[in-house]
Amino acid sequence: MKYSRLDAKDYAREHMRGIWAAALNPFKDDGAFDEVGLRENIRHWVDDLDIKGLFIAGKQGEFFSMSLEERKRNFEIAVDECDGRAGTIMSASDQNFDTVLELARHAQDCGADYIVVHAPMLHFVTDQDETVYNYYKAIGDEVDIGIAMWSHPDSGYLMSPELCARIADLPNIVAIKYSVPREMYVSLTHMVGDKIHVSTASEVEWLDNIEELDWKLYLCSSPPYQLQSTVDQRMNEYTRLAFAGDFAAARRVRDSLDPVREAIKRSKPGGKPQAHGKYWQELLGQVGGSVRAPLLQLTDAEKATTREAFESCGLRVK
Repeated sequence: MKYSRLDAKDYAREHMRGIWAAALNPFKDDGAFDEVGLRENIRHWVDDLDIKGLFIAGKQGEFFSMSLEERKRNFEIAVDECDGRAGTIMSASDQNFDTVLELARHAQDCGADYIVVHAPMLHFVTDQDETVYNYYKAIGDEVDIGIAMWSHPDSGYLMSPELCARIADLPNIVAIKYSVPREMYVSLTHMVGDKIHVSTASEVEWLDNIEELDWKLYLCSSPPYQLQSTVDQRMNEYTRLAFAGDFAAARRVRDSLDPVREAIKRSKPGGKPQAHGKYWQELLGQVGGSVRAPLLQLTDAEKATTREAFESCGLRVK
């Protein structure tokens, strides 16, 4: 560990900064985990795109279709390839609490920087706040590694800013990925923004949140490696300009990416975000690969629509 439990917040405030991306996991046509492809992608993301950290084995990475051993191996590959050049935050999310703890301990033992755990789905619980608080406290009591909360509609409820602020007082809570309406994460930022990182996955809101809320961390989804290439890094550029305080220039660069965002949006078929994201990666020269069941692959027609959108969006790849 690079820090103690009691130093986790200070360490994360200093080191958990910039653009972090959620990794899609490449799978081969037979469903096998493509370790070589993942390593190739990580090297591109870190070395060519200068992504500061990677969110590993989350929903984007299809953790729900991976075995426990595959998820652990996913952690190990990311730590090995990042090798201190970029940070790592490992998803220990699971419905089984023992699995959450096993993954959290493995992340800590293999050298990860942080873990992220989404709020549990709570069946037959109508007043969940005390249960959710105790859930995060129980995890934090078992490991020293810094923990990011994650609240999103898939849990069946949203953690309130007040609950998140209470959990943020636990010693090794360092961040939250708060996939909620903007007014909720603005409220939480005002409550605890000097204590933990508050972030959300929406790339289109990232610049505004730097300017208006003094955010230092984008945590995270796939835009950092889908809106950018080795020769076209406008997300990095507008982020650099915003961090330097040149918001007018940053907005011009950000807005120039609107055709790329629109191309992704209009070509993405409903219910196939991972499959579409992986094919977009392939068009960028990255390793995409297949999705695992029960997720659906793109049809040939959907690939053709995506390819046409990609070719006309103005994102430079050479």
